[in-house]
Amino acid sequence: MSELSALAEPVPPAGKVSATPLPSAVARRRRRNLQVQVLRVALALVLISGWELSTRIGIVDPFFWGRPSGIAHQIWTWITEGTAQGPLWEQIATTMEETILGFLIGVVLGVVFGILLGRNRFLADIMSPYIKAANSIGLGMQSKVALAVVLVFFIVFFNAFQGVREVDKNLLANARILGADDRRLTTEVIIPSALSWIMASLHVSFGFALVGAVVGEYLGAIKGVGLMIVVAQNTFNANGVFAAIVILATVALVAEALVTAIENRLVKWRPNAVTEVTI
Repeated sequence: MSELSALAEPVPPAGKVSATPLPSAVARRRRRNLQVQVLRVALALVLISGWELSTRIGIVDPFFWGRPSGIAHQIWTWITEGTAQGPLWEQIATTMEETILGFLIGVVLGVVFGILLGRNRFLADIMSPYIKAANSIGLGMQSKVALAVVLVFFIVFFNAFQGVREVDKNLLANARILGADDRRLTTEVIIPSALSWIMASLHVSFGFALVGAVVGEYLGAIKGVGLMIVVAQNTFNANGVFAAIVILATVALVAEALVTAIENRLVKWRPNAVTEVTI
């Protein structure tokens, strides 16, 4: 790693704090993570059981709200027998293709324009009203990918833009003293420093990309999870609607886990919350 890249990474003061967690702290963190996971599962079981029970005893009408057992049966039927539009995996693959393509395009455009305008205040002042106007309009395009791109772009753009603006001015000055030109300043100092802002936007933006793809399918499509929701709704199949929502939620959770893994790898230089004090 070059000295310029090292500037963008926080270094603890010598002789005071090390980023190495204490063994006891690691054990406590693991116990806490285990407790969190157990309580999450327990809460899910309580909610599902309460939902099922309330539909059985007549408190909740299963015609409108479905019931967990019916939702599970519907998902199993889709897996084993397929949907009205074809195999279940085709519907998921279609929606994921639209989502991922829109997500990637939106992220790339958002990061590029965010960094570009964040580095150039004059250009940012010119483009600012147009960017805000486009964001408020929403640009409701019919294309699923285009809709996902629009939804993702503005989230990533504003985070990347603000991340660049928040870079420590002393850090930039030190990099210039070391001889950094504009290109190295951007790639080795500004982007690493703004990476936390950008990664934070990815956690939200994938969900918006998924929403954009599903809404596009809802308005008109021949395949996809959004179309499955429309068909289930039109046939008064509440279990089918909630089953499709469960599938989308599962996809979103898997994507969140992947984004978190990527974030941990890209910004692994960040110090842990629990640190060891050394002399």
